[in-house]
Amino acid sequence: MKSQQKCIVIFALVCCFAVLVALIFSAVDVLGEDEDGINEENCSKNCQVVIVENIPEDISISHEGTIPLSTGLHNLLDLAQKSVEIVSPLWALNSTNGSRFAQAKQGQLLLQRLMGLKAQRVHLKVASGEENTRAIPELKLLLNYGADVHDLNMTALTNGELHSSFWVVDRKHMYIGSAAMDWRSLSMRKEMGVIIYNCSCLVLDLHRIFNLYWQLQFRDFVPAIWSKRLTALYNKDRMLKFHLNGTNTTAYVSSSPDIFCPKDRTRDLDAIMRVIQEANKFIYISMTDYLPLITNSSHSKYWSRIDGKLREALILKRIKIHLLISCREQTHPLTFNFAWSLKSLCMDLSNCSVEVRFFSPRLQEDGSIKGINHHRYMVTDNSVYIGNFDWVGNEFLYNAGAGLVISKVGHEKEKSSTLVEQVKAMFDRDWHSTYTKTLQPNKVPTCSSITVFPSPLLKDQTGHTQQGNGPNNSL
Repeated sequence: MKSQQKCIVIFALVCCFAVLVALIFSAVDVLGEDEDGINEENCSKNCQVVIVENIPEDISISHEGTIPLSTGLHNLLDLAQKSVEIVSPLWALNSTNGSRFAQAKQGQLLLQRLMGLKAQRVHLKVASGEENTRAIPELKLLLNYGADVHDLNMTALTNGELHSSFWVVDRKHMYIGSAAMDWRSLSMRKEMGVIIYNCSCLVLDLHRIFNLYWQLQFRDFVPAIWSKRLTALYNKDRMLKFHLNGTNTTAYVSSSPDIFCPKDRTRDLDAIMRVIQEANKFIYISMTDYLPLITNSSHSKYWSRIDGKLREALILKRIKIHLLISCREQTHPLTFNFAWSLKSLCMDLSNCSVEVRFFSPRLQEDGSIKGINHHRYMVTDNSVYIGNFDWVGNEFLYNAGAGLVISKVGHEKEKSSTLVEQVKAMFDRDWHSTYTKTLQPNKVPTCSSITVFPSPLLKDQTGHTQQGNGPNNSL
């Protein structure tokens, strides 16, 4: 009997050991990454930041306080000495339309710079969500010029897509924003992001998200445990304290979906909720799509996480909310219902202020639409959130993305304006531009090439000239 019990105990121990070994080998192994000797003790905390934008030529909005996106990305490549790590949801730097050579020029110039990195002894690493890397012309070219490209099987991992868009250069400099490695992001779309220089403390944490993607190549499942080298350095409860453009600042990076968040990593959704919760005066949001729904092939259901938090801020704290949404062919009709639902909350309440406007691009003479507002950010009186997602329920559940939260510290008068103040000024500029239209009751628009307000003196299909709507008309 005792012999049988011993056998059972031994068998149980062997099974436990086998499970432990399986868990260890299922973990993402990054033990070979020395992170260039950078750690929390010796990393840089005296950093500089610039806002980068792409503003299409036909959009009459100035770059005051910002620099062109293409200029910022080339500046990062000028600084690169060891490595450039890029995550992008799309690779299409070459236009396939010969008639758009002028618009595609910036994309082609950027591709040439990336192709030349190996000759400069700079290691280019790309994490891609494309299903067949070698079928993408740009990635095939980069592979031929010495780049390393790892592709993630996002369908198997999360049943979603890779929407992350950021750069890590030498583990010291970074870009994060709305733009993909797409020629249209450098010419035809209105994009926004930030570039942060000499900030290895923060950049090292973003690099860990890149490294997570990098190690997921060839996997069709998410590991049960993660390596310590992927643990978040900072989060919403333990933020990095540093100097940004000479001002006291805190920051951290977030990630999605939940199963891509190792220990201590704040989820994008939680970061957004915290920024909304900590606002005291206003919440300004610039978003391509705002749709609090989770949809699948059979049905849709209300997704209250962000929408409900905004309603709480509006009703319980009397926070002023401005919501700027893109008006484009892909805009879901229910977007206007949700927008009007928000506005209706303040009908009979004092000190309650919410306004929704739609950024409407101009219709070109050839019938195409340029200048789509592709922003994905929020600014409050004390924080900025820049992400890679539209605020649609499905995005946070299945897709991979990254976000950045930057907050100013204290209320003392700084010698120079903070990033929060700069982003607010940029939002106000767009909000008051001639391209925004205010949502009006009983006037539900259709954002398509047919109903988007045309440029002045645009010829219709009959060849007659029609007068475009003037600025500041309501939708």
